[in-house]
Amino acid sequence: MARRPLPRILSKDGAQLARTQLARSRELARTAADSATDVLHPLITLSRGLRRLALAGRRRWADTPKDRRGPLLFLVACLVLVVVLAPYGPLLAVVTVMAAAGWQGRDRTPRTPEGPDESQTERLQALYEALVPYFSVPEDPAPLYAHGGEWHKAVPTHEFDDAGRVAHLVLRYPAYFPDGESEARARIERVLTAKAGRGREYRFGWDEEGNQLTVTALAPLPPDIVAQRFVTAPGETVLGFTDPDEVQRTLPLSYGEEQLDVPPVVWRTGTRSTEPHLLAVGQPGSGTSTLLRSLALQALRCGDVLIVDGGGTGEYACLTGRDGVLAVECALPGALASLEWAAQETERRLVAINLARQAGDPPPADTRRPLWVLLDRPSVFAHLAEVDGREDPQALLRVPLRHGRAANVTVVVAEHFDGADALSDAVRQHTRARVVLGPTTERQVESVLGAAPPTTPPAHVPPGRGYARLGQGPVHRLQVPRTPDPYDDATSDADRGAVLDLLPPRREAVRAPEPIDLTKPATAQQPVAAE
Repeated sequence: MARRPLPRILSKDGAQLARTQLARSRELARTAADSATDVLHPLITLSRGLRRLALAGRRRWADTPKDRRGPLLFLVACLVLVVVLAPYGPLLAVVTVMAAAGWQGRDRTPRTPEGPDESQTERLQALYEALVPYFSVPEDPAPLYAHGGEWHKAVPTHEFDDAGRVAHLVLRYPAYFPDGESEARARIERVLTAKAGRGREYRFGWDEEGNQLTVTALAPLPPDIVAQRFVTAPGETVLGFTDPDEVQRTLPLSYGEEQLDVPPVVWRTGTRSTEPHLLAVGQPGSGTSTLLRSLALQALRCGDVLIVDGGGTGEYACLTGRDGVLAVECALPGALASLEWAAQETERRLVAINLARQAGDPPPADTRRPLWVLLDRPSVFAHLAEVDGREDPQALLRVPLRHGRAANVTVVVAEHFDGADALSDAVRQHTRARVVLGPTTERQVESVLGAAPPTTPPAHVPPGRGYARLGQGPVHRLQVPRTPDPYDDATSDADRGAVLDLLPPRREAVRAPEPIDLTKPATAQQPVAAE
């Protein structure tokens, strides 16, 4: 039987034709609606004016006392009689009513003032004057930037916020400016940050082909999104939240009493991940422990977690004894034993998966369950191990870091900047997902992430605020969800309840078997009958 050709609407060309016709129909409908609005605009204005006049007359009649309504009606009747009997009276009355309706039905919305006001003009002029030494040379016959020049030619687009500060700028600069050099760019960005207003984050977009610089003041990320259950697929972990224009995905979250869609920074782990391990670096109090608690709560939904706390401050005591938490170690001997077990478990999983593949069977169930190894401040253990003459715990991470992706083992390391030099080469090499938290400089961010931040790092940031980069991807602004220690007295009741609701139940204590009574039971002696 010969195959029937598919309908044209189901083919690729037919679908493209249908989309084109749909877009054309929408454009025609939009054009027709605009034309109808322009044609009917006088009629709409008159009808709006008549409605307002009728409402005004009704209010006047309602405000008139009842004892004066009779004389008022008599006066109105006399006026109507005079208008009817006067030459051209009805025509003049209609013209008067239409004129009044047109005046009352006009658009009364206040017009936006065109151009900046006096204070905004002074601010733009000061910004223009500050850029003159960097965007001008004596050899230029017609400089775009000159002392006492006009800023209109150099600033074609500008916007201000409600406080009168610069919110958006588009600057033109001469073609001879070395916009390909990072130092030259940094000088301009520092000047614009100082003149546009300190204390905010700015994104600079350099258009090297068009010789234009776009400056945008970014709104601060919400710091009060509390930890909660995120709608993610297996193998996806939410590091935090970023700007809406940076990612193409949103998550529904409960933000106080409201429900909002917030753009997340999603980190994918597991056997298909290209960045299976993560390194977080920050200042003390920047939120690295908060990030590890947030990752642990998400990992416990479908995996096991092993925590090694080098700080020894009890940040993870709330996880001790919970289902899925293998151990929470704060001492050097326990940390060495736990990490040695993690290395052996990784090797065991690799052998089991290899044998299953050789036999043509799926991997065993215990190897498919994710295993997370969270190590906080390994530099402390490195120093203690050196003093006691023991092995550095980071040396035991080589196997989980190198073969963790195939064995479904994820390693997360958190360290402070003052101890980052003590990180081993294996940790630096295999942790391709990076996070920087807290107040930092551009050099510190670039040293950890391998790329400069897309915005100007502010001097004062809330805990959990920083930047994230997954592999060779772009650098995103990041705000870690608020996940405080529920056992801390400074934690609010709302945050404590949110974290405790996410914790898995405690493991039931294994009861010791009751001892077996080996003594003979006492039996009553029966009297023997005499024969």
